Amino acid sequence: MKNSRWKLDKSNWAYVEGWLSIAGNVLLFALKYWAGLATGSIAIIADAWHTLSDSLSSVIVLIGAKISKKPADEDHPFGHGRADLISAFIIGILLLLVAFEFIMQSYETLINRESTTFGTLAIVVMIVSVVTKELLAQFAYYGARKTNSKVLRADAWHHRSDAISSLVILVGIFLGNYFWWIDGALGMIVALLIGHAAYQIISDSIHSLLGESPSATMIEEVKQCCVKLHSDTLVPHHFHAHTYGDHTELTFHICLPNDMPIQDAHEIASKLEDGIREEFGYVSTIHIEPLEYDEIRE
Repeated sequence: MKNSRWKLDKSNWAYVEGWLSIAGNVLLFALKYWAGLATGSIAIIADAWHTLSDSLSSVIVLIGAKISKKPADEDHPFGHGRADLISAFIIGILLLLVAFEFIMQSYETLINRESTTFGTLAIVVMIVSVVTKELLAQFAYYGARKTNSKVLRADAWHHRSDAISSLVILVGIFLGNYFWWIDGALGMIVALLIGHAAYQIISDSIHSLLGESPSATMIEEVKQCCVKLHSDTLVPHHFHAHTYGDHTELTFHICLPNDMPIQDAHEIASKLEDGIREEFGYVSTIHIEPLEYDEIRE
């Protein structure tokens, strides 16, 4: 079935992306750190630690994927799917801490008027970093689009911010011989880019944890499913959705004739609930109203 296949894909994507990221980031960290020490560049060393922080976020991806797969239990009747959101939030906090540390280091570099001499080694390392991190970002983004995983999207942001910071440093390398302050300024720019990514990740995960209104697309799809299963006289309205990773609880109202027997109304509601579960994987609960109370509130 479509829904079970989707769940399997989500688990596989998280594990593959997580382990691939860890391997790639550790190798890039070693390469960047070596280049940073060789050139004395605070920007490159900061970028190296940014890359290593990606490995930690990938570990969080793996842990989050493992927890979110746990089935529902007595304490968590809707499953553990929101571990995905918590993992994304933690990644955002880590990014924010990394950004703050880089701002402080860059500030000290500028205050002390420290300059850096870049060379061919720095250029090669930054080119390798930009290409590798963008490939990892594209892989994570693709998995996020396929599975609607916020933690994969957060990890993709982490990779992308690293690719951008490396690109900024690469551009600055060619200006290093003309401006003594370029290394400190680049470190500051990298930190701001990381902070922006952290803000987006944190705000997105908090927004989802607090609860979101069902999208207009979701409402329209469910309405069309109801029309297909019964008729357009049901007037589906008053939609609410609660998402727990792969598991979505959906509630809404329908209108049925006043004189319809309770058994018939129950059969219609059950048919709609089964059809919605089959089509979208949502577990729905339908409230029945008399037909004259058809004021629509969505």
